[in-house]
Amino acid sequence: MITKQIEVNGTSFHLVLTDQIINQVNNLKNLYSTAYEDPESFEQVSSQISSTINEIATAAEPKVSDSDLDGLIQEIIKEVENKDAEVKKQLNGHSTKSEKPKKTRKKSKSK
Repeated sequence: MITKQIEVNGTSFHLVLTDQIINQVNNLKNLYSTAYEDPESFEQVSSQISSTINEIATAAEPKVSDSDLDGLIQEIIKEVENKDAEVKKQLNGHSTKSEKPKKTRKKSKSK
C-alpha cells in the first residue's frame, strides 16, 4: 500500500494505492487499448471505462469534481506505471547479480 498526494488543477488529492486500485488502473489501461485497437467496440467498452474510472476516483479524497477527473486519472496511471517500473527494476537488479561459481579443488592423486 502506497499513500500519494496528487495535485490536479490546484486541488490536492489524497490516495492510497492498494492492490485493488492498481488492478483497476491496469484494467483501465487494457480497456483503453481495446477501444483504440478496435474502434467498433468502443461503444461496448466505453461503459466499462466509465465505470472503472469512477471506481478509481472514489478512492481519492476529497471527492473528485468532473473538471478534475481526467487529470486525476492520468496522474494515478502515471503513479501506477512508476511503481511497476520500480518493481521491475528491483527484480531485474536482484536477478542480474552474478554470483561467482564456487571453485572446487580437485584432489591430486599421490603415486
